[in-house]
Parts: sequence; C-alpha cells; structure tokens
Amino acid sequence: MLDLLLAQLSKPWVWLKVVVVLLVTYAVWRAGRSLLRLLTPHIGPSLLKLLKWLWLAVCLFSALAVSVYAVYVPVPILFDAGQIITSWFRASAGQLVVIVALSLIGWRLVGTLSGRIVPGDEFSRRAVRLSTLRGVVESTLRVIIVLIAAISVLQAIGINATTLLAGVSVFGLAVGFGAQSLIKDVFNGFFILLEDQYGVGDVITVNSGSLSGGVEKLNLRVTALRALDGTVHIVPNGQIQTVSVSSKDWSRVVATVDVTYTANVNDALRVLEQVSQGLYKDPEWSGNFLDEPELQGVTNLAADGVELRALFKVQPKTQYALHREFNRRIKIAMDQAGIEIPFPQRTISMGEAPISIRLVREAPTADLSKQTVSAPRLRPGESRDPDSAEDRD
Repeated sequence: MLDLLLAQLSKPWVWLKVVVVLLVTYAVWRAGRSLLRLLTPHIGPSLLKLLKWLWLAVCLFSALAVSVYAVYVPVPILFDAGQIITSWFRASAGQLVVIVALSLIGWRLVGTLSGRIVPGDEFSRRAVRLSTLRGVVESTLRVIIVLIAAISVLQAIGINATTLLAGVSVFGLAVGFGAQSLIKDVFNGFFILLEDQYGVGDVITVNSGSLSGGVEKLNLRVTALRALDGTVHIVPNGQIQTVSVSSKDWSRVVATVDVTYTANVNDALRVLEQVSQGLYKDPEWSGNFLDEPELQGVTNLAADGVELRALFKVQPKTQYALHREFNRRIKIAMDQAGIEIPFPQRTISMGEAPISIRLVREAPTADLSKQTVSAPRLRPGESRDPDSAEDRD
C-alpha cells in the first residue's frame, strides 16, 4: 500500500486533486463557523465550543477521507467514506453547500482586502482616489460574487441558467427603456471616476450652488454630500450638470477687509501686509501655504467703505481655517492701529424748506382706574342656559 501511495503521489494531477479537496474543505469549514456564530446568542458557550470542535473534527475527517479517495489508495474505512462524501457532493445538495461556502469566503475576502487599502490621514488626490475606488471596487466585486453564486445555484438545482439569462436579458432590455435615468446615473458615475472629477473627501458644490458639502460616498449611481449642518444630500449622478470642486490640487483664500473712507488707505494696506506675512511666517500655519501671500491693494470702492484684498495660495481644504484665523488677526490689528472697519451708514437730508411744528392739545381722557363697573343681578331663572332641558320643561 505504501508503494501504491508513493506511485500515486508522483503524479501531478493527484496533487491538484488534493489541493482542490483542501480548498473546498476549508470553504465548508468557514461556512459552518459563520453559521455557528449566528447561534451564539441562543446557545451556551460550552455547547458552542463543543459544536465548533465537533465541526472541525468532521471537516478534518472528511478532508482526509476524500483525499484518500482522490489519491485512490484503498484504506479500508477512509476510502469508503471518501467515496460516499464525493458522491454526495456531486449531487445537488453538495454543490449547494460548496457554492454557499465559496461565496461566503469570497465575500469576506473582498472586505478583508479592501480594508487593507488605507488612503492615509493626509489629504491628497491619491488618498481621494483610493477612498473612492475602494468603495466602488468592493461593491462591484460583491455584486459579481452574488450573481455568480445565483447562477451556480440555479445550475445545481437543475435549472438551465443559459435559457433563463436569455429571457432576463430580453426583459432587461425592455426595462432599460424605462430606466434611462438609472443608466444615465451609471454612465455619469463611471466618467466621474475615470476622469477623477472629484472623490470621497472632496468639498464640492453641485449645479451652481444648489447643494454643497463634503463627499462622503461615491459610487456609480449616487453621490452623497454632507452639508455643514450635518444634512446628507443624496444626488443621482445623472442629475449633476456642473460641479465646483473646492479641494482639487490647491485652494485659495480671498482675504478681504473694508475700511472707512476717512481712514488712511496706506496705513490700512500696511496693516493688511503685516497680518498676511505674520500668518505666512507663523510655524503653526506656514505648512498650509503653497506660496507667499499676494497683496492686491484696493480692489473696490463700495458704498460703505474701501475694500482691500490679499490672496493666499494654500493646501486644499485648509482655506476655511486660514480664513477664520485671518479674520481674527485683521480685526485685532485694525483696532490696535485705530483704523475703523465700516458699518452701514446713511445721511438723511431734509431739503431747504422750513420745518413747521404744530402743537395739538388732546382732549382729556377719563381715568378708568377710578371707575367701578357693577354687574346686574341675575334672577334665578336667568342663571342657566336658556336652551337647557330644564328651561324647556
């Protein structure tokens, strides 16, 4: 028997059979473990542990028996058991078990592999694309696994999947004419991902300002935006006409401040430059700058004051915090320099005509606090509702 075993193991196709047997056994074992995990809230821990060990023993014995049968070594008990298990697996029930087991392993494997793709904490285009593609690839692979498992189950129970798929394709073609918006969503989502228009983590404005927020989810069909107040907007990709991305490659802070017409503009510009340079050289904020601040000077003579502007080219998604810090510093610096930031003022002209004032004496009014009001006495017959039953009697 040992010589027969060594002769069989020298054949490559025998090793291939053994590997397939081990893979199928592992898939069935994992499927059983998943089912036992569902029973955890309903059975005790000691019984659950016993079932796990029993299931492991069954799987190991089955793997050994089927391997002996695959190698075709006539070991008395194992060979007969392997033949029975193999015949059972060739039937519909065995195929269903294998299909479900392999599907569960594929489902878990997709989740495990996608979880290993870590974009990193630093915001960048690579991190955005990784975050976006991870969700899309994971959902797509899981849909493929479900479809393949469904077709395999149909084949295992004796239904011709080819004929069924042909009928489904004709039905899908008919439904496609009524689901053009869904098809449009998928095509738009595909090109959004292909061209890297935006991704998960970007801050965007959709359709010229109707909706804005950070992209929390993006797939082939919809885009989920989280607004500043926490509201989540679900936008179908087919309804997105224009997208304004505020976090693509780099961003800009438009630092503006208004001063009154009575203020010294040169002093105000000097204060603006000092605040901009101080923010640029501050170690806490300097890492967010991509270039030195650009002082543009007087950009507008508005109705209420003179507008001064500076531009900061910064890292994407850092413009909001930088703008808030600039507003705080420029307010303090303007107050210290004695330069007034304007507020709406209006001058009222009464014209050249003289103003006439007329004195009117009002008639004296009675002091109601000193008056008393006496209510009339009610007779016994008038103290009840005249429509009541007693009055009608």
